[in-house]
Amino acid sequence: MKYIQGRLVFRGRVQGVGFRYFVLKRASGFEVTGFVKNLYHGEVEVVAEGEKSEVESFFREIREGPVSASIRDIFEEWLPYSGNYETFQVEY
Repeated sequence: MKYIQGRLVFRGRVQGVGFRYFVLKRASGFEVTGFVKNLYHGEVEVVAEGEKSEVESFFREIREGPVSASIRDIFEEWLPYSGNYETFQVEY
């Protein structure tokens, strides 16, 4: 098993549309840890850690966002597993 950390940054109309709670709800269906949070310039950041296949599946699930969102762009980054997270949560 290979454990990884993935990071997505969503740009567009992604704040104020329930995006963080959409991601949080979807995370419960996967064995991932990490967080989702709003960024200062209007973006939403998602960091998830776990087995590579779980993180990839989770990211596929959230790429469209909630129906109320309008995603213009998604930045994707893959990093080494850190083991810093115990759960998946909303950060403020």
